[in-house]
Amino acid sequence: MEQYIFYILASIILVFSYLTVTSRMILRAAVYLLFVLIATSGIYFMLNYNFLAAVQLTVYAGGIAVLIVFSVLLTSQLNEKMEKVTPVKMLSGGLIAFAGAILTISTITQYEFVANGLAELDPSPKAIGYAMLSYEHNGYVLPFEVISVLLLAAMVGAIVIAKRPAKLLNEDATEVDMSFPTSKDAYKSRTKEEIDSLLK
Repeated sequence: MEQYIFYILASIILVFSYLTVTSRMILRAAVYLLFVLIATSGIYFMLNYNFLAAVQLTVYAGGIAVLIVFSVLLTSQLNEKMEKVTPVKMLSGGLIAFAGAILTISTITQYEFVANGLAELDPSPKAIGYAMLSYEHNGYVLPFEVISVLLLAAMVGAIVIAKRPAKLLNEDATEVDMSFPTSKDAYKSRTKEEIDSLLK
């Protein structure tokens, strides 16, 4: 039974990962990514990594993916499509992904996993939480804070990149750029009809 569940979760991850990178609608790509993260947490639950699965659900699926969706809703137009991927980009991306998969699989299969002989650590969430927030020996409070700052910077950068100037359609169905011109003379070149069309 567990084998069938693993195949189902793996299929969900593969299908929605492909849809995430091929979808031209940025909001749909974010939703597809959410399904990938949820299915990944299901695999963690199957491996009895309950703490890691909970972090996957709360931090990634419940936090970052939702922030991505809201960022897209606030900074981009829903009907706007991303640039169509050229065959050259598709081929180069596929080759890079294939090379990365071969390198990862070969490294895992050739590495000899040998026990270090140390005592088994306590895998309880209480011990993990204490280790993450401790500043004593083997504490991870500094990397924990650095990662939080990194995620904040990435979120701000994503909003700045996704932010686009508002556009308006005039009467002849052509796009009019509403961004402010850099030159003051640009305002003088607009006719009264163009200004009226912008204000409609």
